[in-house]
Amino acid sequence: MGALRYSINVTVDGCCDHRAGIADDELHEYSAEIIDRADALLFGRVVYTMMEEAWRLPASGELPDWMDPSMGEFARAIDAKRKYVVSSTLEAPDWNAELVEGDLVESVRRLKDRYENGLYVGGVTLPLALADAGLIDEYEFIVHPRIAGHGPTPFKGLAAYVDLTLVGTQKFASGATAMRFVPKR
Repeated sequence: MGALRYSINVTVDGCCDHRAGIADDELHEYSAEIIDRADALLFGRVVYTMMEEAWRLPASGELPDWMDPSMGEFARAIDAKRKYVVSSTLEAPDWNAELVEGDLVESVRRLKDRYENGLYVGGVTLPLALADAGLIDEYEFIVHPRIAGHGPTPFKGLAAYVDLTLVGTQKFASGATAMRFVPKR
């Protein structure tokens, strides 16, 4: 059974607005590596739509002029990866994606069973439901040295504490630090 891994960029005060982080070449390269390690990605509708708008490559496969090489590496990684989308309003995702249908918990368990190298999930709403169901096997918070002073924040409204054990860290030149945790079970 593959693991379901959660990864999110947050500021020191917990803001996970994608515009609040410090995105640089090193972080884009690291994020491409994260995606490469998984067999598939799991998104809610909002994150799927946001990622598709930002990172879907043209049919030619050529990088847009505005994209630097590290962003291109990330774009190629996410563009190629199989995606599963949890949504009751999106009808037909077409970016190498399919809808997750039926009971969320059972559907995600089947996906975990299907993929040896696991899946990655990001965002706010879907991961909250997955954490409440005990389905997330690893949590990664990439903490940026910035105070945003606004939200959103991950896991607001979590039904119960999830106690974690630190299993790895990585520091970046920007001052950001990736911290990986597994739930204590």
